[in-house]
Amino acid sequence: MTSQYASSRGKSQTNGLAIAGLTCGIVGIFIFNIILGPLAIIFGAVGRRNAGSGGSGRGMATAAIVLGVIDVLLFVLLMALASSGGGFSWRIGG
Repeated sequence: MTSQYASSRGKSQTNGLAIAGLTCGIVGIFIFNIILGPLAIIFGAVGRRNAGSGGSGRGMATAAIVLGVIDVLLFVLLMALASSGGGFSWRIGG
């Protein structure tokens, strides 16, 4: 009975790099997108390679890659908006 528990516990391991990439991709949407975007792409690519064809975490690794690309594109879009028309102006008060 103990061997069945140990074997089922070993199968449920998730790819740590896929989780790290997904976390970087999600957080990168809100802050530090130029740093966390490429990290999400790298972690996602390595996690996808480690997952193999049907491994655990392959979907999370793919999502990390997509979110990393979105982070980088978001950074480029924000920089393009900042450079045209005099940049951002945040006015506090009157």
